[in-house]
Amino acid sequence: MCKLCQARAGATRREFLKGTLAAGAGAMAGGGLLASANAATHSDEARSEMPAHSGEAGRRVLIRGGHVLSMDDEVGDFAHGDVLIEGSRIVAVGAELEAGDAEVIDARGRIVMPGFVDTHHHLFETALRSFLADGIMFDDGTPEGSPNYMDHILGKLTPVYRPEDVYINELFGSLSQLDAGVTTVMDTSQIHHSPEHSDAALDGLRDSIRRSVFGYFEGQGEHTRYPQDARRIREQYFASGEGVSADGMMTMVMGGEIYLPDHEAAWALARELELPLAYHVVGSLGMAETFDELAASGQLAENHILIHMTGMSDMAWQAVHDAGAHVSLAVPIEMTMRHGTPPLMKTSELGILPSLSSDVECTMTADFFTQMRSTLTLQRMFVNELALQGEEERPALLTSRDVIRYATMGGAKGLKLEQRVGSLTPGKEADILLLDAEAINVAPLNNVPGAVVTLMERSNVETVLVGGRIRKWRGQLLGADLPRLRDELTASRDYLFEAAGVDRRLFD
Repeated sequence: MCKLCQARAGATRREFLKGTLAAGAGAMAGGGLLASANAATHSDEARSEMPAHSGEAGRRVLIRGGHVLSMDDEVGDFAHGDVLIEGSRIVAVGAELEAGDAEVIDARGRIVMPGFVDTHHHLFETALRSFLADGIMFDDGTPEGSPNYMDHILGKLTPVYRPEDVYINELFGSLSQLDAGVTTVMDTSQIHHSPEHSDAALDGLRDSIRRSVFGYFEGQGEHTRYPQDARRIREQYFASGEGVSADGMMTMVMGGEIYLPDHEAAWALARELELPLAYHVVGSLGMAETFDELAASGQLAENHILIHMTGMSDMAWQAVHDAGAHVSLAVPIEMTMRHGTPPLMKTSELGILPSLSSDVECTMTADFFTQMRSTLTLQRMFVNELALQGEEERPALLTSRDVIRYATMGGAKGLKLEQRVGSLTPGKEADILLLDAEAINVAPLNNVPGAVVTLMERSNVETVLVGGRIRKWRGQLLGADLPRLRDELTASRDYLFEAAGVDRRLFD
């Protein structure tokens, strides 16, 4: 292009931009662009009032016109579909359902899907968020090894927890995850220093009003009653049919860590009380030999929940597969804290459906968009590298739908809740998310599973139902005085660090 043409073209562009900016400024000054945007927002907010008495027996709610991702192959998905709820349960999923007496939630522009299921979260550590962001599991003799999880979190901070610290940490952490769309959690609460600590943990879970699996793990100190207090807890809190709490929102799992010298007693109690058994399996902490012995002796069972499974032998993996035991992965934590390589290739090779878990917020966020993206990208990195090396024998690349299945049905099956949650299936509990697919980070929507996994974050979680009850409505968590709870959590944080003699290292 000649210099004169370039100059004219540049002038034309400048004039266009100048005119556009001026028009934009005028519209803003006159209320044009902003007024239009605000009017659309207000209209959107007014298009559907929140149903009253949701989740109560006999009350019907129709989620209308959303992009329905059911995670049930028989139900299928709907570009524009409806979910009908009666009381706490889903009664129908389909297109243009008739429900004349139902209150309606307008789900246009929203992805409607089952809530996420977290199979391993140490909720009692909520007040320790980000303290160990750059730390690893143990002291390896280098500067990176201090502070570390074993010495500082478990060794110094955990022993000073009071029951009131347990309660506010459990409650606030649960509400935070609920706000992010995690409707079910297994609380891996290694904080049972006394029966009062156990009761506080259970109270915190109950008061969050979401679905919880109480993981009764070990405690520290002379007042701990682990594992024998499991009998009292089971009788007091889970006596309603099949080990479910009276309100139907909680079940129980027995923790039986294989690194503890008396883990056999916990395993025996799990069998006596007919409880699933959960335990960490971490190669970098020297557990491979012990786990090999358990695997070789046939002690693995279908109701075992194996957390991490890093660094285990091929023989042990085959035993896990043959026993039908469940594998819970915490991919971001495993990568950053030196647990070992997340065993995604093994689960892929053996056809094992794992679940995802957030583990510890002292090091990483507990939202499930982070868990899903990390899982997808890491497994694809492994498989893509094999492809580039010319390896013909390799697992299939994970898809967005695959990791959503890990985050929903995988978790439900692992916690023995697959008949109740994990998919939008008639007869199951209505644990449902409405995700904003018109938000600036997602629009325009082109692929539903892809948008959930590769684009979304916790800000897209607009509405959350647990057992048909609305717990978050159009971006606002309901029934929680968050400023007051935040102050209580901060006071707990201050006490814990002072009592433990640990410096928070605010900028270090």
